[in-house]
Amino acid sequence: MKVLVTGGGGFLGQAICRNLVERGFEVVSFNRGTYPALDAIGVRQVQGDLAERDAVVAAAKGVGAIFHNAAKAGAWGSYESYHRANVLGTRHVIDACRTHDIGRLVYTSTPSVTHRATHPVEGGTADTVPYGSGFKAHYATTKTIAEQEVLQANGDTLATVALRPRLIWGPGDNQLVPRLADRARKGRLRIVGDGTNLIDTTYIDNAAQAHIDAFHHLVPGAACAGRAYFISNGEPMQARTLVNALLRAVGAPPVEQHLSFRTAYAIGALCEAAWTVLPLRGEPPLTRFLAEQLATAHWYDMGPATRDFGYVPKVTIAQGLHHLAEAHAASR
Repeated sequence: MKVLVTGGGGFLGQAICRNLVERGFEVVSFNRGTYPALDAIGVRQVQGDLAERDAVVAAAKGVGAIFHNAAKAGAWGSYESYHRANVLGTRHVIDACRTHDIGRLVYTSTPSVTHRATHPVEGGTADTVPYGSGFKAHYATTKTIAEQEVLQANGDTLATVALRPRLIWGPGDNQLVPRLADRARKGRLRIVGDGTNLIDTTYIDNAAQAHIDAFHHLVPGAACAGRAYFISNGEPMQARTLVNALLRAVGAPPVEQHLSFRTAYAIGALCEAAWTVLPLRGEPPLTRFLAEQLATAHWYDMGPATRDFGYVPKVTIAQGLHHLAEAHAASR
């Protein structure tokens, strides 16, 4: 079977592509750029913009399933830029499924769709944790709209499922851990709150595995069809413990200084104002949404994913940290 992966050049996208290739699938990746790593494993790349419907529909011709992983993430940018990528792009993927009678759509969502200020999520499932409200980040707002439209598209001819992996990390990550390490080395990293809040994370191989597991079980009428699932390692850890374990794995100094939530929130508000008024490049170092995320407990129940499509994480956090340390040592 030929399969289309949107955003196959990204961290999770490449892991999904590798898994599919190893299982004998013919894989096409729809990206804004080109990636030598995908060429190396035999993935055909199609360049295009998710906001261009015709490009998405053309890329999907002849495929039997779509993994819609591409999105505009991050903490800053105009609402229009997030809406074009995350909402319009998802609508175009759904249109492509309908145009070509594609029967399976696995959508990469985010736990951020359930974010509600500092309200903790402790052991919840997608059935028990409601969608968030009053988002202070365009990413969460637009991903919520997109996830709802994907699930509403589920029916007799198109089976859809939404997966919400939490904080993906591991070898090959060029966002989460590198940013933490860079700030730690510059003495600019702080733990927000006391750092005892429990948080879930997901090792990269487990995140990709969850997508493959869901794909293999996804058919019209399946238990997972039309539903959303939290995905993680199922090993909640205190935020300060986990952050320092990640830093240690890449040879960065531990973070010992703390910032109260109230102070972090105020700094986030000031940063947002400055980045709005002044011609500052890049993303603010802190936002109100990020302060809320960092100070709040977020961990989930993997029971529904195990029950409905057999997801059981194969790589523990301890094993993942070992792999991360090995990869870091090999890269030096």
